[in-house]
Amino acid sequence: MAAGKVIISCAITGSIHTPSMSPYLPVTAQEIAESALGAAEAGAAIVHLHARDPQNGKPVHTSEDFEPFLRVIKQSSNVVVNLTTGASPYMPVEYRVKPAEVWKPEVASLNMGSMNFGLFPMLKRYKEFKHPWESEMLEASHDLVFRNSFKDIRYALETLNVTGTRYEFECYDTSHLYNLHYFWTEGLVQAPLFIQTCFGLLGGIGAHPDDVMHMKRTADRLFGDNYRWSVLAAGANQMKVAAMATSMGGHVRVGLEDSLWLGRGELAPNNAAQVTRVRQIIEGLGLEVATPDEARAILSLKGADSVGF
Repeated sequence: MAAGKVIISCAITGSIHTPSMSPYLPVTAQEIAESALGAAEAGAAIVHLHARDPQNGKPVHTSEDFEPFLRVIKQSSNVVVNLTTGASPYMPVEYRVKPAEVWKPEVASLNMGSMNFGLFPMLKRYKEFKHPWESEMLEASHDLVFRNSFKDIRYALETLNVTGTRYEFECYDTSHLYNLHYFWTEGLVQAPLFIQTCFGLLGGIGAHPDDVMHMKRTADRLFGDNYRWSVLAAGANQMKVAAMATSMGGHVRVGLEDSLWLGRGELAPNNAAQVTRVRQIIEGLGLEVATPDEARAILSLKGADSVGF
């Protein structure tokens, strides 16, 4: 029975952290594939994927950039594949949606509102960079609005709904929950809604326990039994928020996209280490981790035989 099982999602590389911040950040297609498969073996039911330039680690996002590691993961594991449509906040929505349109994954992420997206605080922690684009990207976020307008969101939904892909709705503040509620009442998204409440990124809601409770209460009021709740938290808040949400019946997301760390002063050597750590928390609470097929049942996914890779 899938009921009561906890889904672990693992975000493998993302577009926020840069190669100079950790030698363990996956960059090449081989590294991304190996790290995703390691996370799946450790207990992740879902892997959330971005692509990077293998030469300098810069986020890239053509369909061709995803193909090498998508096929390796599919051939080697039953794990659910989740492709980003967030990509990088510097990219337009048509570009961000294209790989998911082409590859038709079981899940695609979808940001549910525009927001300030402040990455520049990391400039205080990291002074030396291997590649010029790293510091330039962080500095530019002083003036960065991550655009996800109603028009953008509608474009993504109308493009991807026909593929049978379902969504990881990324909600960084309560307004994003209300935006999602609008699209739900309009009939553009269907229950069960997989809602990923995101905490601790500058420009979105904080990571205090009161913030977590506020997002959960709001989602409960808006969606009742029609959603499945998951959490992610940036940096040092990752495991604390995961533990809180798991104890409240939620699902969790970890991975090097969200935090480079395993503990204070200790870089995570790979994504599997974070999955193992959060699995220990889950099982320490007397709960069980969902398998990929159990996650498919919980989220009503179309199945791995219906993807485009």
